[in-house]
Amino acid sequence: MSAINLDFKQSFFQLFGLAQSFELNLLLLEQRYRALQLQVHPDQAAHLMDTQQRIALQQATFVNEAYQTLRSPLRRARYLLKLNDVDTQEETNTAMPLDFLMAQMDWREAVIEAQQQRDVTALDNLSAQMQSETRELETQVAAKIDGEKDYLAAAELVRKLRFMEKLAEEIHAAYDEIDN
Repeated sequence: MSAINLDFKQSFFQLFGLAQSFELNLLLLEQRYRALQLQVHPDQAAHLMDTQQRIALQQATFVNEAYQTLRSPLRRARYLLKLNDVDTQEETNTAMPLDFLMAQMDWREAVIEAQQQRDVTALDNLSAQMQSETRELETQVAAKIDGEKDYLAAAELVRKLRFMEKLAEEIHAAYDEIDN
């Protein structure tokens, strides 16, 4: 068996035969990923020459990167914006609405307090609230990207999602600290 012929210039959506959309059928993505992985896994090329083995490794890496990008709502949104020539400016544009920034500060203080008090129930409540807020932001991103094609507004929402991702990391770190 030789390595399959992948076009590294195609979009991740094209690779999996999916519509270029924020809203995805994740089960279908998973099925197509597994089918592609069977074809491009480096073990399939173990008996081939070094050059073909390297190509197989590049293909497997491409498929894995595509899958990881599309399965993550935040990474998928960033990718869609990039495909539409919009930079999310996450590193340079930290301007956020005041109410959002205040909520972030409140959440961070609550995480610190719950961690210091070793209050798992409080962390559970914060985690549930953060997940709910994240899902709401993802719904708004879908509307801006898929419905309205308002990529600049979607970029601002992606920056908010990045804040939420950082908050989730802080909550997980607090759980870890309590467990130790």
